[in-house]
Amino acid sequence: MDPTSPPTPDPTAPQNTQTRTNSANDTQPNSVDSPSPEPVAAPPTPGAPPPGPPPTYTKLAMRNMVKKGRQSLVHFFLTALGLLGAMVGLAYLTR
Repeated sequence: MDPTSPPTPDPTAPQNTQTRTNSANDTQPNSVDSPSPEPVAAPPTPGAPPPGPPPTYTKLAMRNMVKKGRQSLVHFFLTALGLLGAMVGLAYLTR
């Protein structure tokens, strides 16, 4: 056998003849065995947060609290008073 000649297909090997439908802008037929091209990531824009894991819920809540300022503090103290009142009320009822 000549090393430059193409290999002959094995008649006992299963043949994969499925192809996917080409769209209008495809120029080459794509078979099931051919790998699809990797998507290219867009370059980062200036001022955007660096790519990485998404921020946690706690980090987002803290950032929102700093942004809202006084409103967050008022809501925090109202919640604290409500919980304290509920605990004192339950202690009074169950004594």
